[in-house]
Amino acid sequence: MSTRKTTFFYALLIAVASLAVGMVIASRLDLTPASSAQTIAVPPMNSAPVTGPLDAQTFRNIAKAATPMVVNIKTEMKAKAQDLTDFFNGGGGSGGGSPDDLFHRFFGGPGGGGGGADQDDQSGRGNGNGRKRPREQTARAAGTGFIISKDGYILTNNHVVEDATKIEVTLFADDPDQNYTAKVIGRDPLTDSALIQLVDKPNHVLPEAKFGDSSQVAAGDWVMAIGNPFGYEHTVTVGVISATQRAFNVTDGRTNDMLQTDAAINPGNSGGPLLNLRGEVIGINTAIITNARSEGNIGIGFAVPSNTVRELLPQLHQGKVIRGRIGVSVIAVPRDAFEDFGLKTRTGAVIAQVAPGGAAAKGGLEPGDVIVQYNGRPVGNRDELVKMVVATKPGTSVPVKVMRNKAEKTLNVVVDELDLDAEQTANRRAPQGDQQPPEEQATGSFGLTLENVTPQVARRLRLPSGQSGAVVTDVDPDGASATALRAGDVILSVNSKTVSSAAEAARELQKVQSGHIAQMRVWRGDGQVFVPVKKD
Repeated sequence: MSTRKTTFFYALLIAVASLAVGMVIASRLDLTPASSAQTIAVPPMNSAPVTGPLDAQTFRNIAKAATPMVVNIKTEMKAKAQDLTDFFNGGGGSGGGSPDDLFHRFFGGPGGGGGGADQDDQSGRGNGNGRKRPREQTARAAGTGFIISKDGYILTNNHVVEDATKIEVTLFADDPDQNYTAKVIGRDPLTDSALIQLVDKPNHVLPEAKFGDSSQVAAGDWVMAIGNPFGYEHTVTVGVISATQRAFNVTDGRTNDMLQTDAAINPGNSGGPLLNLRGEVIGINTAIITNARSEGNIGIGFAVPSNTVRELLPQLHQGKVIRGRIGVSVIAVPRDAFEDFGLKTRTGAVIAQVAPGGAAAKGGLEPGDVIVQYNGRPVGNRDELVKMVVATKPGTSVPVKVMRNKAEKTLNVVVDELDLDAEQTANRRAPQGDQQPPEEQATGSFGLTLENVTPQVARRLRLPSGQSGAVVTDVDPDGASATALRAGDVILSVNSKTVSSAAEAARELQKVQSGHIAQMRVWRGDGQVFVPVKKD
């Protein structure tokens, strides 16, 4: 028995020694597990009210203290010659939009405005058919960022570094010709934020940004912007907060609450800090409104609140921001007709469409349901619901209380992970309408012309087999349905009453009293959509 104990003791001793030696070797060879990798520390935030006198030295002191942590960012990316105009928005703005778009995320490049492209060789190469093949060229642009740690981590905009093949950073303390290579650590298109890190480290200590509490910012507060507009490095501008919680369209169906400011920001300011009177970062400059005559500042700029990005830093450090999705598109409850949904006040979010196979569909949610409570919390409006959902960890089972046919119902939904690229691809699918209406029915004050669903119409509109309804063939531009329905929509039900023909749909619409809502389910594109229309 003693021999067994002795053998066991030595075996255990050898195992412990082997483990220790293995750990030493692994540390020497940098083979430590990924789970033990260093995580970025979230910078502290000063929530104290901004107080004190404003004098002739105030802005000078802010600029002196804050400018050293602001960096200039130069990027290179590949773009085909014929695509440069579209990519850079006609030479002004930041790419991806039409020249008539009012909202622009903004780069700075050769000649100011948008990005520029090297034109060293535009001849292209033959493709064997006597035609020139489009050649990839290097497009260059510039933006701004700010240092948040002595390890060389820098916050900027996603659109500054997205698709970049090369990133170079210039520091305030160094010679303007001294560039440091940087790499992308993590990006988040939804907040237009990105975390990058210097690969080449300077031989001096890096200054760090200080953060204020963006939730305490109010209209009228003084702010300062520092950036790289039109290539003019470390430019300082001053203004005030014009508005807070300004809804800004980020992607189809999704918005962010932004800080609006009249501090002059221009192409090249992207990713730079917006500072309070203590020199603390309360926003990241992201976009401007322009007009057809000018791509520069006209006094309306937008910054992502610092709290929004600061909370995402641990996920940005991991390379990806994970958000929840339940697979519905929602609209606001109609202002003057919330009682038609069985609501006592104008609260909640109306489900317009449910994605097939998504979390909401599996949980039993339907178009026309009004979500009034999510995970035990009341839903005030559409935007509140979106924020609650994206903040939910994927895989979580969440109770969702809805108002359906004026009665409350609670359903459980297991939250999916948001795939923004897939969502936007689905949103871009264009519905096909019918252009040959037979046997039309008019709907009077709704301003609609309807027809029956024929086999030809069903095939053209990709209706499920056996699905009937009433096809919208014309919408009066001055009628009640002008902004809600479109030619090619197929009305499936009116106020929970299924309709199988144009005559039935017209009859149910006529039953709706003036000033009340017709709650319609329609087939649009490749799925059902809930559409409320108030009768004139």
